[in-house]
Order: sequence, then C-alpha cells, then structure tokens
Amino acid sequence: MDASLSSLILETKSMRLDIAGFQTRVKGLEHRMGSLETQMTTYRDRDQDLLYLRSKLTDLEDRSRRDNIRLLGIPEHEEGTDMQAFLGSVLPKLTSLDFDPPLEFQRAHRVGPKRSDTSLRPRPIIACLLRHNHARQILQTARKQGPFRIGQHDIRITADYSKDTNERRKAFLALRPRLRQMGMKFGLFDPARMWVTINSISKDFYNPDELSLFLDSFQHQPMDSTNPDCSQDTGRENEGGGPLPPGPEKEGPLHHDTTSIKGAGTQRG
Repeated sequence: MDASLSSLILETKSMRLDIAGFQTRVKGLEHRMGSLETQMTTYRDRDQDLLYLRSKLTDLEDRSRRDNIRLLGIPEHEEGTDMQAFLGSVLPKLTSLDFDPPLEFQRAHRVGPKRSDTSLRPRPIIACLLRHNHARQILQTARKQGPFRIGQHDIRITADYSKDTNERRKAFLALRPRLRQMGMKFGLFDPARMWVTINSISKDFYNPDELSLFLDSFQHQPMDSTNPDCSQDTGRENEGGGPLPPGPEKEGPLHHDTTSIKGAGTQRG
C-alpha cells in the first residue's frame, strides 16, 4: 500500500513538472506570437507607406510629363536632321492650329535605338513643348479630330504618362469588352480614371482591380434594358481621336488624390 501511494505521489509530481513545462512553453509561444503580430503590423504600415510614396512618385512623374506629347506612326527619317524644326512645321499643318507665339520645344527625340529596317513600326517621338497651353491645344485637337495623316501613314498624338500610369490605363482598356458586353457607358480620363455608368449610377475608378470586382458584382444581376444609360456604347479612351464619352469633365487633374492609386471607386449619384 505504501509503495503504491509513493508511486502515485511521484507520478503526480512528474505530471506537475510536465504541466509547468508546458505552461512555460505556452507563455514563450504567446510572447513570440505577440512579437510577430507587432512585426506584422509594422510591415503592414511600411507597406502602406511604400504604396503612398509610390503613388506620390507616380503623380510627380506624371506632372513632370504634362508638357510632353507622343507622336505615333511618323515614318523613320521623316524628320531629317532637325526634329524640332520638323515638328514646328508639321504640327500646325496636322492640327490646323494657329500657334501664337509659334511652337517652341525644350527637347524632342525618338524613343529607343535606331532601326535600319524600315518595315518595322516606327519609333514613337516624344516632344516636350516650351508652353503648356500649346501641349493642351494639340492634345485636345487630337482627341477630337485624330488620327491625322502624313502621306499614307496614320499619325496619332497622345499624352505622355509614367510607366505605372500606362500600366493602369492598359488594365482599364482591357476591361472594355466586358463593359460593352454588359451595356455600360464608360470613358477613360486623364491620367488613369475610368468613369462607368449603369442603371443611372455613375462611379469613378482609379484601380482596375476595383473595377473588375464591381463588374463581377453586376455579372449576374438583371439590368434595365429600357434605361438609355445602359442601351448605348459610347465609351472610348480619350486619346488619339474621336469624341469623348459623356462625363463630369473632359480633362481632369493628374490625380484628384495622390493616394487614389490604392483606393476603390468613388460613387457619384
């Protein structure tokens, strides 16, 4: 009897030691989990800071390009040896604009290495105008009247955007087939803002992913086919020619909100 009791006491002490060890390990794990959660919060904050800084840099780069225009389709060597003189002569003829004072350029050049093969697509030309109002006049005319013609070649004149903005614009444009299929009115505005109207509800989107989610939410919902807002397809990108779709403005600021690169759509009723 005494031997059995002693054995039970020893086993109980051993179990208490094991429990104490487990409690110590749990406390250690809880401390580590707390430390990891703190680090994750710090990393999330840093990630948000990086996204904000990236959006600010994109905004600054877009603003630094506001006086630029891009000319697409002009054959190689058409400019001769003086690009600025060539553009100063050809742009008034293409756009039928009377520039006073005359066009002046800070710089103008083709993008990319020289090409000896004339069968390849000609390199774009980027021109930085001395006066911002001249750049605006040219782009506004190009949106209304373009594309233009030089001989047998179609010439498009567009704005010049940063890499991030161009990528967002391309992502928005890739959604156009879905928008048309769903009967939505839409328009792409400067620099990368998609305006969408369905069932008399208008929304602005600065993020293509948010627009895609918005379309998914409408995919299986019935739409009012008698509503004129949903019976026409007037949307097109506002560069390179053709009328702009109806919207709150034909030319917006580069960014309404420099943090909007991260955000969702903004509803307008």
